[in-house]
Amino acid sequence: MSEQSTAYATAEALRSDLGKTPRGLIIDGKSVQAQSGKTFATVNPATGQEICQVAEGGVADVDLAVKAARKALVDPSWRDMSAVDRSKLLNRLADLIERDAAELAVLECMDNGKPATLTQAVEIEGSIKTFRYYAGWPTKFGGETLPVSPRSGAKILNYTVREPVGVCGLIVPWNYPMSMAAWKVAPALAAGCTVILKPAEQTPLTALRLAELALEAGIPAGVFNVITGFGEAGAALVDHPGVDKVAFTGSTAVGKAIVRGSTVNLKKVSLELGGKSPQIVLPDADLDAAAASVAAGIFFNQGQTCTAGSRLYAHASIHDDLLARVADHAARLTIGNGLDPSVNFGPLVSQEQWDQVSGYVEIGKNEGAEILIGGGRPKAHGEGFFFEPTIMANAGRDMLIVREEIFGPVLSALSWSDPEDLVAQANDSDFGLSAGIWTNDLKQAHRLAGAVKAGTVWINCFNLVDNATPFGGFKQSGWGREHGRQAMELYTEIKSIWVNLS
Repeated sequence: MSEQSTAYATAEALRSDLGKTPRGLIIDGKSVQAQSGKTFATVNPATGQEICQVAEGGVADVDLAVKAARKALVDPSWRDMSAVDRSKLLNRLADLIERDAAELAVLECMDNGKPATLTQAVEIEGSIKTFRYYAGWPTKFGGETLPVSPRSGAKILNYTVREPVGVCGLIVPWNYPMSMAAWKVAPALAAGCTVILKPAEQTPLTALRLAELALEAGIPAGVFNVITGFGEAGAALVDHPGVDKVAFTGSTAVGKAIVRGSTVNLKKVSLELGGKSPQIVLPDADLDAAAASVAAGIFFNQGQTCTAGSRLYAHASIHDDLLARVADHAARLTIGNGLDPSVNFGPLVSQEQWDQVSGYVEIGKNEGAEILIGGGRPKAHGEGFFFEPTIMANAGRDMLIVREEIFGPVLSALSWSDPEDLVAQANDSDFGLSAGIWTNDLKQAHRLAGAVKAGTVWINCFNLVDNATPFGGFKQSGWGREHGRQAMELYTEIKSIWVNLS
């Protein structure tokens, strides 16, 4: 059977199985329907057709999940588990994801729309790496003994310990459902927390499957709960006094609402929010490499990426040449249903997202930008939420397409000639998540990297991430850092202990 036939056969089997009964919430180790009895449809973006019905969790369900998570937090089977045993559980979960990688990739493709081959290579493999990486931290993350100088010369032993922050509400977006869940669940469990995962309503299926695999791995009931549903469920998590921390990835507007809601008990908050990342190309850059990276930086995952390089600043001397090369890359993308292994550009996640992207393109045209390529629905794809890779040339720094996050495959191209004005333009944004710089001049590269206000700067590359290095943004792109030791710090409290030895 061909790779394409296998993917379609897997999808058909999953659809048949999923359609039998509504997918339930995962609370205290069991799959249960919502207290209200409500369900909602999750839809395949490539076809616009329903995959299955999913339980619509609400306030009452969140309360049950919080009670289960609080009970599990103090249960000796989890609270007193050794660091080595916690590591074993996380590695076992990684093994199970690896075992089911092909099926999970197809499930994500059906629910999100991105090509299954890319999903397996990026999302599923990335999730496996995340759980393996954080499986190593329980045996290495702790406190320290500190030299102190107390009054009256008393002999004091002072040391610190790390304790789990408690019950964590983890709210993740639809653009990378599996990997965004892993980014939060893995360090939270490694730190000894219990979690309630709230996936986006557009893409709930892999979150539910991940919780089932966690139970199969031996993670105790109540430690990992999943509430599917809409904004009501997310708001209930934020407002609940039994939740000690909220970690959120999504829009800046929702992030601000979460901060306001968290004041009910001053819960800890970490936020990975929007971006409007500049790609800066200097005149000495390798234009072939830069063009390929600029195209990948905006068109990968159909532009539905927080770090998408959506603002191109090309030096005036190479602007037209570079833009032609980027357009050539865009024209060669294969658009279609992601179950086809030849496809590398799928649909947007929903009709709502299609309307948003289309609206921004119309605004850009009215503001005077020129569509170089794309700009609408591909003629060969009448069904599904497909939007062409789009380049808008002659963009101005005050246009909405340059200032606001579109979250779709739309590149706004600007030219520059003054290096100082370039930095000012690159930093003239409410966001500061990431930036890309293309040059063979090492001095210029370091100067620009230091001047650009962004949490991650890529030089002669773009969109590389690794669990070992911190990820997060400046300004309105968020609070805190994911990955690395920094993520473990987000899910722990530090306690200072003083012992009088005099």
